[in-house]
Amino acid sequence: MKEFNAKNKKRGLFFRFIAKIVSWFYRGSEFIGLENLPDEPCVIAGNHSKIHGPLMGQLYLPFKKLMWCDGPMMYRKEFPKYAHSNFFNGNPTRFQRFIAKMLAPLVAYIFRNADALPVYRDMRVIKTYKYSVEAMNEGYNIVIFPECPEKNNEIINKLNEYFVDVARFYYKQTCKELLFVPMYYSVELRKVLFAKPIKFDASSPIDEQRKKICSYIMDEITGLAKTLPVHTVIPFNNVPKSEYKKSK
Repeated sequence: MKEFNAKNKKRGLFFRFIAKIVSWFYRGSEFIGLENLPDEPCVIAGNHSKIHGPLMGQLYLPFKKLMWCDGPMMYRKEFPKYAHSNFFNGNPTRFQRFIAKMLAPLVAYIFRNADALPVYRDMRVIKTYKYSVEAMNEGYNIVIFPECPEKNNEIINKLNEYFVDVARFYYKQTCKELLFVPMYYSVELRKVLFAKPIKFDASSPIDEQRKKICSYIMDEITGLAKTLPVHTVIPFNNVPKSEYKKSK
């Protein structure tokens, strides 16, 4: 397996062709609050909105960035097993196994060419933090969509807190306290909003920092959404459109 390296990020011709085609059907957005982004590399945490958050990020975010994505999506040998568990409920048919195997090279190609950084959910998670720090040292912002299935409110779910730990690794290497910027994306209104950042406090216990930073991000994303006209909120959870909620 080829080791991830932000310096070696490429944009193959076929990938650029795919991105151009997708952009014809997926319109851009208005960006509000870009002045809240610091001059130094930071972590931007936003609502997922199913595929829409990452797709908007890939096509239109107007700064140098890498987005966390599930690591197996980037490696052809790991993708089939990942697809079996995540797309076929852990019990794929023979045909579904065949499809996953056939798609693996294309999926890996797309995600290795995209602005993606692999996230591992096993002992390799240390690599995710390592790659993120290396990327920030190369001038990239890190974009994360850290929602989990548990509901917080009608705007955003609760967050997987451990993404905050990237700040510990960043501080150990740079002695700088990392900034986290909340981001809200309204697919219906085609607006992307950024709130003021919160700084990681390296002198505080990490448990406290996880809770404090996640609470701030959820509150700010909710507040950003409520500055907009009432609109349909596309949730993180895979539910029918009839169950989508309106912002209040």
